[in-house]
Amino acid sequence: MATAGSSGPAGRRGVRVVDSHTEGEPTRVVIEGGPPVGDGPLAARRDALRDRYDEFRRALLDEPRGVEAMVGALLGPPEDPTHTAGVVFFDRARYLGMCGHGTIGLVATLAYLGRVRPGPATIDTPVGPVPVELRPDGSVTVWNVPSYRSRTRVRLDVPGYGPIEGDVAWGGNWFFLVDTGPADLRLRNVDTLLAYCRAIRSALVRDGVTGEAGEPIDHVELSGPPERPENHGRSFVLTPDGTYDRSPCGTGTSAKVACLVADGRLALGAPWRQEGILGGVFEAVAEPLPRGIRPRLTGTAFVTGESNLIFQERDPFRAGVGSGAPSPKRPRTSGGRRKR
Repeated sequence: MATAGSSGPAGRRGVRVVDSHTEGEPTRVVIEGGPPVGDGPLAARRDALRDRYDEFRRALLDEPRGVEAMVGALLGPPEDPTHTAGVVFFDRARYLGMCGHGTIGLVATLAYLGRVRPGPATIDTPVGPVPVELRPDGSVTVWNVPSYRSRTRVRLDVPGYGPIEGDVAWGGNWFFLVDTGPADLRLRNVDTLLAYCRAIRSALVRDGVTGEAGEPIDHVELSGPPERPENHGRSFVLTPDGTYDRSPCGTGTSAKVACLVADGRLALGAPWRQEGILGGVFEAVAEPLPRGIRPRLTGTAFVTGESNLIFQERDPFRAGVGSGAPSPKRPRTSGGRRKR
């Protein structure tokens, strides 16, 4: 849980983390030493982290400690005492309502720490409780938040690419989903795919296309045929920080399945196996709701390391180098005041 960081010699303060990857996409879970965001509603903890301790996010995920694809997870007590844990997810750009690959990574981390065993559990997030199940083979099933399509066949004129159409859907984050792209969804084409998705996102902002309550659509998802015949589709997902999801993207798979069900292209209860850009696979099954679906996602994560991150007062890059220049402030942890 998020508790006071450990002090040490030479003006050091430690933050204990466990790293994992889910089908290639890394997650860093803060076990100890996170900021004092309280134990109230997860949405309030997210807001406190964003408004008062945002340097901590940068320090955790930016170079020299992090990498561009990494998602962070601040672990804390559950909002409902009968649940297993609470979590706030964030990446290098902003805070996430929900993160599918991150939840799978979190459960794998809790298993590594001995805090969960095979069987059901519930994780509280800022967008609601998420039931999960650790399976005996180490894979994790996540019953994601209700997912649905909000708008269909939204037309955009994308500079340099011309007119396109796509759907707006919610899968725990807002997505704009497009079935066409400028190149095959293969790793060798990442630069081309990124440029296309960034242009789409700029066009969404220009045209005022948003989520239902005016939220920014910060994910763009391209779909294509699978590489392996036992799977059903392949995705490429632009994430809020301008990079791409190495995994098939849990919330993106949820949004995709919601659109497929709405179009009558996927039956309720039928599996959809979606490849990511690296070839990893999430399997999703749609369960019916009065509006939209509840996606049941299954994937696998692997713990890659456990470490104590050190923030030395004299380090000019202790708050990260995402801006390309030293920060004058240190990342604030629950240890509180700057050491003198």
